[in-house]
Amino acid sequence: MQRLQSKICVVTGAARGIGHAIATRFHAEGGIVVLTDSDSGAGQAAADALGCRFVALDVREEDDWARLAHEVPVADVVVNNAGVTGFEGGMVPHDPEHAALADWRAVHAVNLDGTFLGCRYAIGAMKAVGTGSIINISSRSGLVGIPGAAAYASSKAAIRNHSKSVALYCAQQGWRIRCNSLHPAAILTPIWEPMLGDGPDRETRMAALVADTPLKRFGLPEEVAAVAAMLASDEATYITGTEVNIDGGLLAGSAASPG
Repeated sequence: MQRLQSKICVVTGAARGIGHAIATRFHAEGGIVVLTDSDSGAGQAAADALGCRFVALDVREEDDWARLAHEVPVADVVVNNAGVTGFEGGMVPHDPEHAALADWRAVHAVNLDGTFLGCRYAIGAMKAVGTGSIINISSRSGLVGIPGAAAYASSKAAIRNHSKSVALYCAQQGWRIRCNSLHPAAILTPIWEPMLGDGPDRETRMAALVADTPLKRFGLPEEVAAVAAMLASDEATYITGTEVNIDGGLLAGSAASPG
């Protein structure tokens, strides 16, 4: 029996990267996957390739969530993955001194407001049955300070905390609706490509970016998807309100040997 057999699984930001890997894994595990993304072209293409349903969704917009709730009124698993760094349109200041309020708010609108609305939708889509799994994609950056990406770090830290509030709220209602957060570090997704390039020094650049990671490599989207599949499954029915770090040992401490 596949782990997610016949479970209705909604994944946001699933046209590419971690979201696409999660949608792919859920589909392979027998899930009935609803792939969502704000990029309708890429989202529809990804859904067609998997043979699953696509629903256009801008996670910032309440009306879009209301439409999703109408089209997909019941869900067993919801993954709030859609997110931005704030650098999608180019390098702009995101440090605590120079960041513009508009840029700060733009990051939080997607990452935090989108997760809030996604959790609210998930509760409504699960409470009739009284069971389900909500998985929020935070980040290693939500556990430590990131001076040059303060809005991103702040939004991901808030996702971690909100996940715990959702978990406790659902437990208080007597529902078996679980909520957990995943905290990936350097995962090799298209977001890294501008920094890596495709020149002869690509491998050198990659090594430099993960030099502080004990496992000395980037993680793969499929490795995040594997953990998401476990949390989505009935194998994890006693796991709620917690977080899982997927960081190659980065937050474990120093890997240096004593002299």
